[in-house]
Amino acid sequence: MEPHEELLEWATNQGIKLDGITPTRIPGRGIGLIATRTIKPEEILLDIPTSCLRSIATVPRSVTRKLPSSISVHGLLAADLALDTSTKYDIWNAVCPTPEDFSSMPLVWPNELQEMLPRPGQVLLRKQQAKFSRDWEEVSAAFPDLDEAQYQYAWMLVNTRTFYYLNGRLKKRNKEDHMCLQPVADLFNHADEGCNVSFDDEGFSIKATSAYAAGDEVKICYGGHSGDFLLVEYGFVMDDNRWDEFPLDDFVLPKLDSRQKERLEEVGFLGKYVFDREAVCFRTQVALRLVCCGVREWKRFVNGIDDGEASQNKVDKVLLDIFGQLDGYIEENRAAVIRQEIGSPGQKELLLKRWQQIKDLVVANISNLGMRN
Repeated sequence: MEPHEELLEWATNQGIKLDGITPTRIPGRGIGLIATRTIKPEEILLDIPTSCLRSIATVPRSVTRKLPSSISVHGLLAADLALDTSTKYDIWNAVCPTPEDFSSMPLVWPNELQEMLPRPGQVLLRKQQAKFSRDWEEVSAAFPDLDEAQYQYAWMLVNTRTFYYLNGRLKKRNKEDHMCLQPVADLFNHADEGCNVSFDDEGFSIKATSAYAAGDEVKICYGGHSGDFLLVEYGFVMDDNRWDEFPLDDFVLPKLDSRQKERLEEVGFLGKYVFDREAVCFRTQVALRLVCCGVREWKRFVNGIDDGEASQNKVDKVLLDIFGQLDGYIEENRAAVIRQEIGSPGQKELLLKRWQQIKDLVVANISNLGMRN
């Protein structure tokens, strides 16, 4: 019997109810959940009782009493996974990613490749590294015999497989600590739109939001995340991500002098410039009008008195220049990744794909600007 088939049998015995879906091994993508019949919107596909969750409430006292009460729930759950020597969760553990599967996570990449991540990815990775370091420092002090690689593997399992969850013991925690692990549900892969996930005191329910045919993979949405977030936090990139975006600060801010930056800061529009597949954000439009227009005209635009139509052509010309610079920057980075001899082929392929996704956003915007002018 395959591990996912054993999991299904175990889950049913635990009171977990699946209706219309089943775990299946998908070539090249691990295990996912596949529709076994036609599914209609609003059907409940999975019910998981609270008794099956691994949360702050299920971590043994032998672990919690040795750790400071301030340790993150992420760090605590990872410690529980890394230190567990019982057979209670063996069937569940058997379908989890292996340490080798996590080679796609930038957290374990060589430094040379980490430094080739797009800027947003580098920022996210530094925050992730800091979180892991804090948790490992506290756990290793309490359990000095625990191997760091073993703990890091458990920490990445928690990072990639937890669900938002709130109970009485979590209410006083930071929002990022509102989490739990749940069997079967952690097999759902990500889509930018997916099934609805909800919970109450009884447990979790996952409901279809669209129709599926028998044989379709059924997915959930991990959140409206950019490609850089998906890569750093989950170790994959996704084509046609409707939430993808990229910052423009490095290309917009150099076009502003100190007085212009002061004016933007005064009205709350300095920095945080981004674009997606469709267009640049309104903040970018505000900043570039200060470059293209007189101050009076700019103020009318900021205050909503002027719709900016008269100045849009000037702004578009600056945008075309910015996207040209960004395209060159992308190509430089892609070439550097190709030349890099450190890192596995799979890691470099992921990195190149992410840079290509950003280029695709740029090309789409250049095309949109061309159609408008």
